[in-house]
Amino acid sequence: MMRSWPGRLAAVATIGLLVLAPVRADAPGVLWQTTSQMVMEGLPFSPPPTSLKVCTPAVWTRPPPGGDPSCVTTNYRRVGNKATWAMQCSGEMPMTGTGEMTFADDGSYTGVITANADGMSMTIRLSGKKIGTCDNPID
Repeated sequence: MMRSWPGRLAAVATIGLLVLAPVRADAPGVLWQTTSQMVMEGLPFSPPPTSLKVCTPAVWTRPPPGGDPSCVTTNYRRVGNKATWAMQCSGEMPMTGTGEMTFADDGSYTGVITANADGMSMTIRLSGKKIGTCDNPID
């Protein structure tokens, strides 16, 4: 079933929040400047990048939860400087995908989320840089 481009973009924006929303921690957190950029096959344009400041725990033990409550992440693994996970969303536009982030020694990361929905492939490019500390990382 084909859905409108605005609906697809809304679903993709929600996935983008997957990496932009912080995880709760008991200790003071790390303030990140994050950017995500969505690219979708067949889309005649790319939406502008989204940039946010987010407070996360110092050590991630799971991928950051997303803005879409129907998205569930599984199989989070962090080995060395690389984190990977799988995701499945069952909302208005059901999709499955994987995420990967690589953390650099300079306090930055790059990554990508790839997802498939309704026979369409989408990629969200991720980047972030530590810019300070913060109190009360939120869910």
